[in-house]
Amino acid sequence: MEITNNLSEKALYDYKIVKNAIAGDEKAYAELFKRYKDSVYFMILKMVNNRTDAEDLMFEAFEKAFSSLNYYSPQFAFSTWLFKIASNNTIDFIRKRKTLTVSLDKDDINPDDRGYINSIPADIRTPDEEAIRSQRADFMREKVSMLKGRYRRLIELRYFDEFSYEEIADELAIPLGTVKAQLFRARELLLNILQHTEIAKENEKN
Repeated sequence: MEITNNLSEKALYDYKIVKNAIAGDEKAYAELFKRYKDSVYFMILKMVNNRTDAEDLMFEAFEKAFSSLNYYSPQFAFSTWLFKIASNNTIDFIRKRKTLTVSLDKDDINPDDRGYINSIPADIRTPDEEAIRSQRADFMREKVSMLKGRYRRLIELRYFDEFSYEEIADELAIPLGTVKAQLFRARELLLNILQHTEIAKENEKN
């Protein structure tokens, strides 16, 4: 990564954390998650107006960001890059639900991010975009398969089969509260797997 002189003090601090994460510091991933989970969550909540969906999408955004961290370029602030991943992922979700309009209030986004989150992509994806999307799906399925038992099944039902929380509870014959608690834990475990994937990639290069 080659740093630029355009980053704010806050962005420079984030860049140091990102470098630590790529170097194998697991606490750095946790710090990035802690620093931005609330702002990402509330940005998504404005877009979907549903707390459960916003929570799911927030975790998905971090999963995608952490699994692609070696592609991050300090040409932009880390927060800019992360918000773009989160907004694009949420737009995909909204399109699947066949929602016709999306309202994103830029005044509520960090000033470092406004110049980067300023448009919604076209409805038609290019072949390259479809290929990347397919590769990402295959990558995530591979990582989910590393989860054990109930946790793997929960992730598959929620994200691959797109079951609601209630449908998962019926399918697995467990209380709704248990579904939410165990799914939260499953996502944490999946994030941990993705973090170790990034560490392994960097070790292979060195």
